[in-house]
Order: sequence, then structure tokens, then C-alpha cells
Amino acid sequence: MSLAVASTFSTSQPPQPLNFYLVITYHRFVLDNGLRVLVHEDPSTPMAAVNVLYNVGSRDEHPAKTGFAHLFEHLMFGGSANIPDFDDPLQLAGGDNNAFTNNDFTNFYEVLPAQNLEVAFWLESDRMLSLNFDPQVLEVQRKVVVEEFKETCLNQPYGDMWHHLSEMAYQTHPYRWPVIGQVPEHVESATMDDVQDFYFKHYRPNNAVLAVCGNVKLSQVKRLAKKWFADIPAGDIPERNITREAPQRRLQQKIQETNVPVDALYIAFHCCDRAHPDFYLTDLLSDVLSNGPSSRLYRRLLKEKQLFTQIDAYITGTLDPGLFIIEGRPSEGVTLEAAEAAVWEELQLLLDEPIGEEELQKCKNRAESALIFSELSALGKAMNLAFFELLGDADLINREPDLYAQITAEDMHRVAKTLFREENCSKLYYKAIPGAAAMAGFSGGMDDDDDDDY
Repeated sequence: MSLAVASTFSTSQPPQPLNFYLVITYHRFVLDNGLRVLVHEDPSTPMAAVNVLYNVGSRDEHPAKTGFAHLFEHLMFGGSANIPDFDDPLQLAGGDNNAFTNNDFTNFYEVLPAQNLEVAFWLESDRMLSLNFDPQVLEVQRKVVVEEFKETCLNQPYGDMWHHLSEMAYQTHPYRWPVIGQVPEHVESATMDDVQDFYFKHYRPNNAVLAVCGNVKLSQVKRLAKKWFADIPAGDIPERNITREAPQRRLQQKIQETNVPVDALYIAFHCCDRAHPDFYLTDLLSDVLSNGPSSRLYRRLLKEKQLFTQIDAYITGTLDPGLFIIEGRPSEGVTLEAAEAAVWEELQLLLDEPIGEEELQKCKNRAESALIFSELSALGKAMNLAFFELLGDADLINREPDLYAQITAEDMHRVAKTLFREENCSKLYYKAIPGAAAMAGFSGGMDDDDDDDY
């Protein structure tokens, strides 16, 4: 729990609304080639963040050529026409950079001293205009991606969870394969023609959002954007024609008996997309179940009943309808069936009656606190502005606190009844083969994976 939230609570009075969210001012303009640019001026920091979001993710891949968006996250650092090594000039400018890919988009960013802002513009524009299609670079990055697939999916306990869960939950939508790809062979067999075709279809200025935040001026960003990006030609972006996933009508389930340290349970329910008004209700429901030591699953099933050693609830927050996931690892001697039954008992309580006002306000405060902390840095603001622009409304960055504040217990009760139904559920059991984990050299636990590719 954050200090900001904790300070509003006492044993003598219920939690009160925080009400200290600050409005983020920004400017928006669009270049003739379709590049959308958002600028937030913040003279309180000596730094600047440059964020380039491309509207392409794993949902834009062909079913026989999955993993390409993730492959391009790596290829974009393999050099371009005028920059053989992306990292060197940025480090000389005192900056840092990184990227991540998910189902819906690919995001690249730089953070550097504001006086060196133009370096980031030069770097990002060069790889948008003329990526280095060198066969040797492709071969190197292909091997890196395939090795990552093997390391994180095939050789890590529970690493193939998204493969199994997505395949059950989605029958037609491209969310049915994970971001890293369905099988490593798809990336292994990628040709130069495949790579060039994917690049020119998606990595164009009219399929991107540029957000710049920090100690910058609007006039300065306009000048640099025109200088470095205006001459890049717009692309012929393919129209998405994604089949909407039909409502799930029956329970999907799978049991994996494999070399894992301990049993594990994953339960997934279909939920709304990120732009749907019910997203905020669904998000708060996940917080009610699993956000902090007073959340229901943690307090009751882990601390009090000691049925789990680890339990969590979260939503995918995808641009198309996503998943509400509950995952946990039962305590020693607790069967997966008993652990699952305990989870369903907790869900039934949400179905039986609305949550109390005090519990609801506590979750609202945590949500507002999380929003505030996500936007303390120039990079956080840049990422959020770019994402909300992609979502269709950059001003959501300022309206989200009110959207959470307006939620009622009755609204959450309504959404819970639409979500937590057996026919809307896909469940995955990992059953540890006795003795196999020790023989394979696995420890009794595993670190959380922070890779954004899943």
C-alpha cells in the first residue's frame, strides 16, 4: 500500500476519497504524413522522454507467421541506414532506452537530458524511415528471439501458460497465440521478404504516435518533428479485419502434468475491452480480489485459511475483449480441486451481494494512487499519452480518476454477474509430477517474469 493511501485510513473512520490528482496539460498536432504528436511541457525536470508507439502487435500477425511483432521489437535495435548501433549515440547523449511488445501495440522509448532531445528524434526517425535489412542482423535477432522462446516458454516452469490458456479462451481471435509466438518455427522460418513486408505495412508514420514529455517546449517539438519525421512517406496501412470472438458457451479446461515445482491453478474469464466503460469496474473487481493484504483472496485464502502460498487476480486490458485471470499455487497438501473450489466460493460472495462502501472506497483510493504514481515521471506521462491517443482519446489521461470515482457497488455487482460464470471460464491445472521438479533442478518457487511480451 502506498503512503499516500495509507495516510487516509484510520481505525476510527472509513477511508475517504484522495482527491489530489493533478491535471496533465498537453498539446497535440498531426504531421501531413499522419504522425500524431503529443507534447507535455514540464520545466520541473532536466530530463525529456520520447515515446514512439506503433499500432501493431501480435493480433496483426498471420496465424502461420506468429511472433513477428516481437521479432521487430528486436530488429528495430539492429541498426538503420545512418545508425549502425542504436545504443551508442544515445549513451553518449546521457540517455537510456528500451521497448516492449504486447498483443495490440509495440512501444519504443528514450529518456535523456532535455538538451539532447534531438538525438532521440534522429534515432527514431532513422529507423522509421530506413531500417537496416541486413541478412546477418536478421539471423542474429532471429536466434535471440528463438532462444528467448525456449528459455521463457519451454524451459521455465509455467512458462507455456499463455499458450494453453489463450488457446482455450480464444477460438478465432488472434489473441489465441501469445505475443512471443505460437511456435519458434514461425520466427525460424521468417524470410527477408516476410520481414520487409511486415515492416512496410505497419512501421509507418501514419500508424504511429509520438509523445514527448519533460523539459521541452511545444515550438521546439514541432520544429524537431517536422525536421526529422515530416519527410517520411505515409504507408498503406492494411485495414484490420479481425473476427470478433463469439461468446463462450461452455467451460474449457486442461490439465498439464509436467515438470513444475508445485501445482498451479489458472482460471480465466472473458471480459470487456480496454475502451469499454465497464473496464474500470472490471479493474476494480480484480483489486477487490487481489490488491494488497486486505484484498479478499489474499486475506482469506492465503493468510487465514492458508490454502495458497501465492494468489493473484488481474485483467489483460487488451484493446479487443480480454481476460480476467485468477492464478494461484496451492499450499502443500491442498489439492487443485479444493483450491479451485475455495476461489469459486469467494466469487460467489461477489455474486450474492454488492461489496460494502468502505471496501469500495479503499479500492478506489488504491486505483487513484496507482494512476498518480504511474505518471510521476516524464516517461510515465509520455507512455500514457501515447496509449490513450491510440485508444482514441488522449484526454482519458485526465478523466480516468473521475471514471473510477463514479463507480458504484451496484455497478460492480452487475459486472461480476456477467463475468463469473462457469460457461465463461477457461481453467488450467499444472500438476507437478512427483520428484520430477527436483530431478530437473527446479527450485521450490520462481521469480515473477516482468517481460512485457506476455
